Amino acid sequence: MNQTIREVMDFIQENDVKFVKLTFCDILGNLKNISVLASEIEDVFEKGISIDAEAFDGIASYDKGDIRLFPDPSTIQVLPWRPQHGSVIRLYSNLKYPDGTVAECDSRSLLQQAEKELKKLGYKCTIGSDCEFYLFELDEKGQPTNIPFDRAGYLDVAPLDKGENVRREICFTLERLGLKPTSSHHEKGPGQNEIRFNYNDALKAADDVMTFKTTVKSISASNGLYASFLPKPLKDKEGSGLKINISLLKGLEICDIDSVEVKSFLAGILNRLREIALFMNPMPNSYERFQSESSPKYVAWASQRFNQVIKIGKYKATINSADPSCNPYIVYALLLMAGLEGLKQNMVLENKIEHKLDESDGALSLPQDLHEAIELAENSEFVKSVLPDSLFKQIIAYKKKEIEDVESSGDKHKYLTERYFGRV
Repeated sequence: MNQTIREVMDFIQENDVKFVKLTFCDILGNLKNISVLASEIEDVFEKGISIDAEAFDGIASYDKGDIRLFPDPSTIQVLPWRPQHGSVIRLYSNLKYPDGTVAECDSRSLLQQAEKELKKLGYKCTIGSDCEFYLFELDEKGQPTNIPFDRAGYLDVAPLDKGENVRREICFTLERLGLKPTSSHHEKGPGQNEIRFNYNDALKAADDVMTFKTTVKSISASNGLYASFLPKPLKDKEGSGLKINISLLKGLEICDIDSVEVKSFLAGILNRLREIALFMNPMPNSYERFQSESSPKYVAWASQRFNQVIKIGKYKATINSADPSCNPYIVYALLLMAGLEGLKQNMVLENKIEHKLDESDGALSLPQDLHEAIELAENSEFVKSVLPDSLFKQIIAYKKKEIEDVESSGDKHKYLTERYFGRV
């Protein structure tokens, strides 16, 4: 038996664990899970557990038989919001066919493969995230409303900032789950909050994003609130982003931010950002966020914050254009492979700006709606080279259907928020 699996088995016996949640992310970025009795987990490690892949939209089409979940024993986490006696642990899982081959719809394995490709050149990436979200009140039936929890603004304090205690509880819970929150504060929008958490290897960083979102939603619910990760939940207020702080390492050493290697890596990312926008901003609602003056828009970089998509500071580079509705495994895989392309081709980092851009500057902008994002992705040989064909086609088909649904609705913003409110 694998030593790590043995350690999981020992932990279950020693800590009165009764249930194991096997968790995975579908291709649309939704977290899914199935629970098994702890007494069954050894068999699941060996044989996996079958899921009905045709029962939901977020699994790419397949023709090789059943899809099975195989848990990753290195991802064990005790869920703090579950009972201490008869406790529950969670394991992130990979999707495979019965013969052990990786399923095309497994975005987690996609990121693992991207890490391996980067490692062949002697590099790896660490990623940290700043994730924004809104807190809304619930109605008398416990259903989400569009009433913000408070009317505070950027960096406001209690009692105007009512989210302070909720953020603190979220941070304590994240620590118990092995994440390291570094700061938290009230954001610009009413009821809008941000929590930053520490760097990790790319795969673990993507796991961390999913753990973060689950934790925020669970702790908010226990406080009688609904946490929304919609990119633009309120039409006339600030949108929510997922800032991706990325560092390049060669061996065990962090590459200097001004090194040729880092600049080639970032040049590769900048070169492909328009083509991968569909995956970083996967919803029609994502592009409502870009209509704000303070949102990133132009494919350029700067050392200060203007309206460019990449900010390069003294110690880190931050990609500002993603939002929290994305599938982080797919996004991080595409970013790593774009950066790898930059390294291999010794790309030169250009398009630095020193001021806020507008249309008169002639700079390329991010796609302004989902239709444009789909078109860019469909015409991208790079995207098609990274994503399995069935996964790519399934996402494209689903997103085109979303556009049809939105365009047939009377009020686009109302339709989008009602469709996703309570889910995202």
